[in-house]
Amino acid sequence: MRRRTILTSAAAALMLAPAGRLFAQAGGEALAADHPLQAAWRSWKNAFLLPAGRIVDGPQQNASHSEGQGYGATLAAIFGDEEALRRIVDWTEANLARREDKLLSWRWLPGVALAVPDENNATDGDLFYAWGLAMAAQRFGKADYAGRATELARAIALHCVRPHPDGSERLVLLPGATGFETPDGVVLNPSYYMPRALTELAAFSGQDRLARCARDGADWIASLGLPPDWALVTAFGTQPAPGLSHNSGYDALRVPLFLLWSGLTANPALRRAVETAGGSASVDTPVRFDRETGAVLERSADPGFRAVQALGDCALSGRPGAAIPPFDARQPYYPATLHLMALVAQVEGFSACVPI
Repeated sequence: MRRRTILTSAAAALMLAPAGRLFAQAGGEALAADHPLQAAWRSWKNAFLLPAGRIVDGPQQNASHSEGQGYGATLAAIFGDEEALRRIVDWTEANLARREDKLLSWRWLPGVALAVPDENNATDGDLFYAWGLAMAAQRFGKADYAGRATELARAIALHCVRPHPDGSERLVLLPGATGFETPDGVVLNPSYYMPRALTELAAFSGQDRLARCARDGADWIASLGLPPDWALVTAFGTQPAPGLSHNSGYDALRVPLFLLWSGLTANPALRRAVETAGGSASVDTPVRFDRETGAVLERSADPGFRAVQALGDCALSGRPGAAIPPFDARQPYYPATLHLMALVAQVEGFSACVPI
């Protein structure tokens, strides 16, 4: 499972939270200490969060990524875990915050002389890290979190948001500050768009370009059919990105989850992804597809992938109850994290989809 290949429609369907209503969890508050999901959060922490605050991705050389640190920061804020958040922030700032533009370097490797061999950023990691800090600033009353979230929001808007190659007023979200603009167009990753995070961070920081990018990104994703892992966007449309996966695979698995979490259930890409996967009952969940034929290229028994599919099934079917499996921290970091996020999205936005 290699998710990191490189790092060097409609407006009517867009139902993003209004700017004044930040952080959709009721009252803008963290999940209560006695909420049933707290047990899953504790299991996730025990499996993937080291005491120093580093989140470990075992299958990826036991590395830590800005993505994982960002996911961890967001989840810690959602679960009201200020102690875990502080550890995550301290480690991230000490080890990944090394760029002059204030973005995070994307990967840290243990046991090597050069722990950060590539200082380029990963925009999704920066986005989730900033979103988590913004939530934490409001929930825990921490001015330093607010300042860092605003600094990151400004940096993302300045260095990672670009005009669409077609010369229109639309904006695109680069996967990193450098290495994704070519003479033919821009290389994009649909799963790097998390519309709710972009919109709420824009409202928190005053960076309206992020909210515009969320709207334009959701519209672009709606036009894709089955979302690819990577795509080249040109002045004339979307096509495969040379040298990168144009299948719908491990990266693209996040697209339906982030659409659900953002409340964008009318986005056509969500229905296409859910219908192509063909239901959530199978233990071996389809995780990689040929975009041209819809043929399943790979399956996984990790329950986190099944959780995302089950939430999508329930949200689109209108039937109560979702076949979301119980959280299991024995699976690898990536499906375990998607699993926990799916459970959070269910609690926050899909009360009828209680796991059954």
